[in-house]
Amino acid sequence: MPVGVVIGVVLLVGWAASHHRVATPDAVPHEIDDVVQQADAHLEQRWQTTTLKGQPLQPAGPASDLQVLRRLSLALHGTVPSLEEIRQFEADDRPRKLRRWTVRMMDDQRFANYFAERLARGFVGTEGGTFVLFRRDRFTSWLRAELRKNRPYDEIVRQMIAAEGLWTGEPATNFMTAAYNDKTFDVNKLAGRSVRAFLGQRIDCAQCHDHKLDDRWKQHHFEGLAAFFGQSRLSPFGVEDRAAEKDGKPVEYVIEDRMTLQKRAVKPAVPFHPEWLPDAGTRRERLAAWITHPDNRRFERATVNRVWALLFGRQYTYPVYAVDDLPDPGDLHEATDTKLLDILGADFRRHDYDLRRLILTITSTKAFRMSSKHPADLPPESAGDEAELNRRMEQLENNYAVFPLSRLRPEQVIGSMIQSASIRTIDQNSNLFVRFLRAVRESDFVREYGDPGGDELVERAGTIPQALLRMNGKLTRETGKATPFTAAGRIPGVAGGNEHCVETAYLVVLCRRPTKAEAGHWNERLQSAADKQARAKVVEDMYWAMFNSPEFSWNH
Repeated sequence: MPVGVVIGVVLLVGWAASHHRVATPDAVPHEIDDVVQQADAHLEQRWQTTTLKGQPLQPAGPASDLQVLRRLSLALHGTVPSLEEIRQFEADDRPRKLRRWTVRMMDDQRFANYFAERLARGFVGTEGGTFVLFRRDRFTSWLRAELRKNRPYDEIVRQMIAAEGLWTGEPATNFMTAAYNDKTFDVNKLAGRSVRAFLGQRIDCAQCHDHKLDDRWKQHHFEGLAAFFGQSRLSPFGVEDRAAEKDGKPVEYVIEDRMTLQKRAVKPAVPFHPEWLPDAGTRRERLAAWITHPDNRRFERATVNRVWALLFGRQYTYPVYAVDDLPDPGDLHEATDTKLLDILGADFRRHDYDLRRLILTITSTKAFRMSSKHPADLPPESAGDEAELNRRMEQLENNYAVFPLSRLRPEQVIGSMIQSASIRTIDQNSNLFVRFLRAVRESDFVREYGDPGGDELVERAGTIPQALLRMNGKLTRETGKATPFTAAGRIPGVAGGNEHCVETAYLVVLCRRPTKAEAGHWNERLQSAADKQARAKVVEDMYWAMFNSPEFSWNH
């Protein structure tokens, strides 16, 4: 049976469940006003000191509320909002609507489900690993539960680094077992991943030699960090820290020198501020405390940069630094500016590393709520000078004077297509079979579409196979097919006339109303339809055209 029919049938069966969605919250969070104003003021100063054609950068105007709602839904839930949510959103005329709806979205279980998966990619990668010793699904389930509780982020990180026990009973230990191979922990992998994921810096090159391009990281720095994992073992009780003993004496972490081929013991050591290391605890507990120390600015700014990247589709420091290769705090670079990371990071630290507050703050800034269209995004005076046009837009995007465009991730594309097949919200309140069907379809589609893997924030061009899959794929046909149970089939019947029919379809798929030209085209086709079957075919064509428009597969 086509997926659209199945979804429609089950949604009708689950009609009662769809009526107890989370109510629009009444609380209006005011306490972030100061930090939002600081962030906006810093961006405005940045625009004034950066010039385009000899003039200070003029930021784009604000995006429409529906555009911002779509951005929020894609970033926090991995899908476009449903028509049901759009109607509720537009009916809400109270102040600070976007801020309240951001809180509502983070209270929704879909936020924890989706954001946990996005964060997990940076923590344990995307590979399944050795199933006997590594359970990625258990790790993401644990992370989802922590996000639902709004556990302070520093506590979550300390659990990952220092937890002991079985990977099934203590899921945080999967951060460790993800690096277990050939009967031992890959301490080099653990050291490199910990610094990248939690401090936002790459030290991998220093594993073999002093960093050639960055004199901050020496080989002995890497070895000292790796030694913190050198006492980790697997026992019948799971992951634990204990020093191996020989002749009654503990054996230190030992490596083979690459130059002399001689073995030597390495003591645990940190590359800076050893006073942050506590005296008590296991080696991993001490390392976790050092990484999350309140004075460690690298920890907070790395977190801000990663969350910014998940919300915007690119890190704040783009294009000079990768999301996990930030400069040291206080370092200046002529081509980038990291002060905003420190403004947001300080607030993040002062408020107990509250991820939800950080997300709410970033999404309340002018940068997030700005239009992706700018007056400079017009053909330059010298017609055909595409290079000049690209230079203009690159400068605007790099300074966040316009909302930067990025391609949707595969699961966002599939999630949006499946949601567009329904008028009602597909969430935790939906029928169990609908959720199971979505998970299966998402997995199949992502496999065909291509998953960017752990380097998900590296800019990539769309591929021809991806375009063909959206054009001719089975899911495209089924989600856009007009049946009594799909949105494409129901819209013509419930819409009061052709204009309303077209408007509703555009809201469902693109979260906006059609332009005058678009409305005119589809109205004309609907008017010329001879019967219901022909009318349904027009709506199917409309769905196909929107699914395959560049707008559908980008975050604007």
